[in-house]
Amino acid sequence: MRPPRALLLHLPEPYDFGVSTERFRAFGIDLANLWHEGGLHRVVGGREVRIEPAQGGVDVEPLDEETRPVVAKLLGVEFELEPFYAWAANQPVLRELIVRLGGFRPPLAPDPFESLVTSISAQQVSLFAAFAVRNRLIERFGERGRHAYAFPARERIAGAREDELVALGFSRRKAEYVIGLARAEVDLEGLAALDDDEVRAAITSLRGLGPWTAEWFLARHLARPRAWPAGDLGLRKAAELLYGLDVHELGRRLDPFQNLSAHHLLTGMRVL
Repeated sequence: MRPPRALLLHLPEPYDFGVSTERFRAFGIDLANLWHEGGLHRVVGGREVRIEPAQGGVDVEPLDEETRPVVAKLLGVEFELEPFYAWAANQPVLRELIVRLGGFRPPLAPDPFESLVTSISAQQVSLFAAFAVRNRLIERFGERGRHAYAFPARERIAGAREDELVALGFSRRKAEYVIGLARAEVDLEGLAALDDDEVRAAITSLRGLGPWTAEWFLARHLARPRAWPAGDLGLRKAAELLYGLDVHELGRRLDPFQNLSAHHLLTGMRVL
């Protein structure tokens, strides 16, 4: 059988692959979204997919009905950038960031369980430490492709013991939260059909998942325009340094584009 060819996935212009995937390199290796030799790798349905820059979008190998929606989600295709750019052109700070970060399209977590576990791992620790612990979880419970790993299935984590996660570097409490999430009856896929407040209520009803986790789920999985993780330390610093404002007040001023604003502020603080 011949190997699959890379096919072009068109993306709205402008699009800058390098700055849009910066998050996957900024805090160390991410085994589930692996940067390798100039491209991004992710395991989808047991197959490793490679994504690399191309004229007019990205080349994806393989690109088919199964991989297309996952890649599109991962690359943040859901975001509507044109109205944000038009609005941000009249906003202090952001009008400079949209120029200097030209073509930045924030990535999204394709899987809701992965998104929430990622947030739990990042609670009250540096993102470097969170990535390291998360990678050990992926190696232990995920399925390996050629280079990247599939993020562990919810069912696999539901069958794990807390001691196993503690041995990987999770605190006892975070191990409890992750396994509790995996075993919870909540329909994580179904959250996409709820409005923002209903999503917040569903997530914060789970042990160990508070407003910060719920807001990042809205921001980085569901791409909700008004998601604003005010409890995030990096965002609070950006509000102070770039605006001289309390993060809650800044969130009110950035309505209705809080989510894209947050991504641009945090990325701008790292790369500019």
